[in-house]
Amino acid sequence: MITTETQASLASSAPLTGRTAVVTGATSGIGAATARRLAADGAAVAIVGRRERRLGDLADELGSDGVVPVAADVSDPGAFAAAAETIRSELGPVDLVVANAGAMLAAPFETADVAEWDRMLDVNLRGLLRTGRTFVDDLLATAAAGRPADLILIGSIGSHLVFPNYGVYTATKAAVAHLTRNLRAELGPRGVRVKNVEPGLVATELGDDMTDAAGRAVLADMRATIESIAPEDIADAIAYAVAVPANVNVAELIVLPTVQG
Repeated sequence: MITTETQASLASSAPLTGRTAVVTGATSGIGAATARRLAADGAAVAIVGRRERRLGDLADELGSDGVVPVAADVSDPGAFAAAAETIRSELGPVDLVVANAGAMLAAPFETADVAEWDRMLDVNLRGLLRTGRTFVDDLLATAAAGRPADLILIGSIGSHLVFPNYGVYTATKAAVAHLTRNLRAELGPRGVRVKNVEPGLVATELGDDMTDAAGRAVLADMRATIESIAPEDIADAIAYAVAVPANVNVAELIVLPTVQG
């Protein structure tokens, strides 16, 4: 017989038991760390990303029970719709969404490759919008049933600060911040907790594919002068925010190295 004390112990060690999460951009960095943490806290997790081999490796690490790897690019409407079908068929309705996929391609405004602007708009904005829209009906249904429902949008400290050559990237993240505020006004009264998590300098692969030398130089200088925090630090913040009671919304989280502000 499970005692009240045992139930309390299980709840504290696996506070997300019974919940179903989707994490995009899960092949590295914050996405992979968040998937690990949510799974460790008891959630079933769909891990979504472009790199199929990495998804498979992460799924093997986490174990097959309750973990579904789905290879898809959030900027591809057809691929993401198919991914959502797979997720629902394997795990059922989703009640926790972490829209983490992102691209950071800095360059001076007058010389930037416009294709890189398009990539950031496609991933950081359209992909994030697509992720939220795809699962919002699940979230609303969950909330209507009186259970926690979370939509977490990953932004950046760049929405508040100025970085030379990063204007378009930071503009996409400022849009994420304001989108979150408006979605809270729209979805919050119906029980869906919308959150904006804004990391500072984190030790991830974000920006490694940047082609512009000036943009890379700014990033290299920041990494040389500021000790980055770990992706797991962001994952811990997300795990805390989604485990609080359903009537509590940790609406905005800025998580950054102490020396960064």
